[in-house]
Parts: sequence; structure tokens; C-alpha cells
Amino acid sequence: MEREYLGSRLFKFQIMSIDINSNEISKFQRYEFKYLLPANIADSIQENIENFMTLDPNIPKGSSSYFVRSQYFENEIFSNFYEKVDGMRKRHKYRLRTYADNPSSNTPLFLEKKGRKLERTMKGRIKINPEHLDYIYSMDSDKLLNYYGKNGFMEGFIFDYFRKKLKPTIIIDYNRSPYMSEFDTNFRLTFDRNIRACIPYGSKSIFCEEKDQYWENVNPGYCTLEVKFLRRFPPWFRRIIQNYNLRRLSISKFSTGIEARGLASDTGV
Repeated sequence: MEREYLGSRLFKFQIMSIDINSNEISKFQRYEFKYLLPANIADSIQENIENFMTLDPNIPKGSSSYFVRSQYFENEIFSNFYEKVDGMRKRHKYRLRTYADNPSSNTPLFLEKKGRKLERTMKGRIKINPEHLDYIYSMDSDKLLNYYGKNGFMEGFIFDYFRKKLKPTIIIDYNRSPYMSEFDTNFRLTFDRNIRACIPYGSKSIFCEEKDQYWENVNPGYCTLEVKFLRRFPPWFRRIIQNYNLRRLSISKFSTGIEARGLASDTGV
């Protein structure tokens, strides 16, 4: 049976949401558990939880999900991938994240750093002007620091970019259905479906042309359920875990995408 309570000791989960025009950083703490579910099981669980939770109100009107696209940075020896599959307890990686497949004046775009230290998962991000993407791809550090250098986040990215010899490597798309609890704002569930991966060629941009890319489905027929919480699961969700015999997995869309495209595997490149 999955443990829903992690004792009196609470490991920290940090989110740093940094606005491009502000140095203010907000932080909060939580755990993330992940489950890989057959589509029919995910549909059944989703139907059950709607008795206790509601869809995130930020979802576009008339829809039950929103689109997510991430472009991950990796190097030629796939250091981030192997740190993940080897279970390194201290690691981090960078990605660009957006919620549209084409740029526009209202398309949000972020540079994110997601890491792990022991049992803690940490995430930070800074908002990027889409017009500055070329500065990232060409690694024009002077211009990047001129626009984003005041909070130190960009300095860390540039340092790691050169130290690890990173480059934009793989793009991951999926549709996310996020649920919120009115009784516990720290407890959230997300159902991620239609996960696919591509290695961009031609334009390396996160907004690469769909017709110019080859996409590979990742875990077709399955849904990734992510559980985000502070200290414990509510009793009704414990019953769902028991009823469906859910088993937590150490998985990531990044690593499964890398494997799906044949770039690396946990048995060697």
C-alpha cells in the first residue's frame, strides 16, 4: 500500500516564480508522487475524483485540459538523463516551457530549473520574452544578463550551459488536466495524456514548425498521474490508491522521451 503520510518531518519543495519585471520570489513546499496508468484506469480514477475536486479554473473555457510544451537542455553524453535513471539524489536540469505551439504576444514562456536534493524536489523559473529566444539558442550571455541578470537565475543557467556543454535537445508535448481541492489547496492532481517527443531539426526553436518535425508517442495508451501535496493524502484518495492498487514510480517525461527517441537508454547509449 502506498504511504500517504511522510511523518512529522516535511521535506521542502520550492517553487520560485520570478516575474521578468520583478525580483520577488514566492516559495512553497510539497511532494510529488507519479503513477503510470492505463488509459481506462486513469479515466475511471478521474471520474471518481470529480466527486471531491474541481478542474483548475485557469483551463480554457469549454476544455478539460491545457497544452504544455517543454524543451529540455542536455549534452552529448546525456548527463541529465543518466543522473535521473541512476537515481542521483542531487541533480537538476533546465527547460524552456510554454503553453502554446506557436509564439504570440500573449504566449507565456519560461526558463525553468527543476532539481532534486535528497528527498526534496525544487523548481524555479523566470519569464522570458519570446523575442529573446535567439539570445538563448545562440547563448548571447551579454544580452541575457542585461535583460535577466538581476536575480541571479540567468547567471546560474549560463554557468551550467557552458560547464555542462548543454544545448536544446528534445521537445515534449502533452495535455494536462489539473484538479484542485476546495478543502486542501495544497493537494493537487494532474492527468497528463498524449505525451509525445521530437528532436527539432531545421529551426531549433521551441516553436518549431509542426510539419517539419517527426514526433514519437511516449507510453501510448497510458496516462501519467501526478499527485502534489504537503503532508498527507486525504482519506478518500487513500481509498483510491488501495482500490486501484496504485504503485508509485520514479518516472519523468524527459527521460521517457529521450528513450522513446532512441537517444539514450538505462542500459547505455
